[in-house]
Amino acid sequence: MNAAVWSNALIYFVLFWSLFWKGVALWRSAQLKQRNWFIVMLVLSTIGILELIYLFRFAKKRLTFKEIKSWKNAFIVSTPEKK
Repeated sequence: MNAAVWSNALIYFVLFWSLFWKGVALWRSAQLKQRNWFIVMLVLSTIGILELIYLFRFAKKRLTFKEIKSWKNAFIVSTPEKK
């Protein structure tokens, strides 16, 4: 693969990473009624770093790795067994 393909892949990965963590952090800050954090995270673009710091350190209800592991059930679609 050439450099252009790798650079595009990297850009898409960073974009997905940033949007995913920003969405999770904004959702949690809205649910916990932490308006100041919501505004700061909405305005600043930190490639997900500020969002991760908020989620694991400053949220009223901190995010745990156990909670992240439970998310896999939301993304896995189970098919019914055939008899």
